[in-house]
Amino acid sequence: MPLFDLPLEQLRGYTSHATQPADLQDFWDATLEEARTLPLGATFEPVENHLAVIDTFDVSFAGYGGAPIKGWLHLPKNRPAGTQLPVVVQYCGYSGGRGLVNQDTKWAQAGYAQFTMDTRGQGYGGVLGETPDPHPSAGEVAYAGLMTRGAGCREDYYYRRVYVDAFRAVEAAQSHPGVDASRVVLAGISQGGGIVVAVAGLVAGRLDGVVAALPDVPFLQDFPRAIDIAPRGPYPEIAAFLGRHRDRYEPMLAVLNYFDGVNLARAATVPALYSVALMDDVCPPSTVFASFNAYGTGAGASSGTGAAKEIEVYRFNNHEGGQEHHWIRQLQYLRKLLG
Repeated sequence: MPLFDLPLEQLRGYTSHATQPADLQDFWDATLEEARTLPLGATFEPVENHLAVIDTFDVSFAGYGGAPIKGWLHLPKNRPAGTQLPVVVQYCGYSGGRGLVNQDTKWAQAGYAQFTMDTRGQGYGGVLGETPDPHPSAGEVAYAGLMTRGAGCREDYYYRRVYVDAFRAVEAAQSHPGVDASRVVLAGISQGGGIVVAVAGLVAGRLDGVVAALPDVPFLQDFPRAIDIAPRGPYPEIAAFLGRHRDRYEPMLAVLNYFDGVNLARAATVPALYSVALMDDVCPPSTVFASFNAYGTGAGASSGTGAAKEIEVYRFNNHEGGQEHHWIRQLQYLRKLLG
């Protein structure tokens, strides 16, 4: 795949044309306040994982609308009694789920608590999931996939439910006695990276304890540009829908603005390490830079105290990004940040 997007020099200054709704904060205040009126009900059941060095718990907690959301909590087995560990809350890529009990334990292998959230209505791709999406809008007419599900109004859009689930996943992780609730790291690749950006913005002023965000080649950023230029992956679901529903473009963008990572990123206050791949035709680099350039700019930016942020650029990679090389970069970043 050749370099198809803007030159790197332009990407570093690129800003999105996504419109930030005037009532964005009010919408999310009301959404999260409603969600938090319901008991979290987080449970952690020990399960056999066939691993000698990791303890695993089958997690369930109440997400959007009180619906049960599954997850895994992995802890290093050799941790001293009573120790509370920093926790990495991990979100899954598009169509994937939490996977099998021992499928991904890398953060726990590195010495952290690892909380992996299943994604409602997904797990039909390469990685299994076990959490349904019972919301009525799940049955609405939409293009195949999830990007246009419930997109007729902001209250019913699919990612409203996912973002609430993800916010509550942080609370669930914090509730476990083996977790240091004051040291929560958000991590994810692609869709997971987009959820990281959203949660980083949503926790600001609403939930304490999140200390870092690791959005890796994030999806769900800069919808207006992504719909226009992404040739592969989930964004074309929206373009295909609009190709049949020719009068829905403006109304749909008005809904997507509430869920665009560019708009949510502005409120973030925690340090972030992004990654971007310049040959990425699933999450085009301009959409990732739009998010990175917006990140933290609404929080103390005028006084020069906006969120600290870094971005790792992988020039010759497609959507796979930095893979094992970026994993090492993330480990170095967290060790420096957390001490």
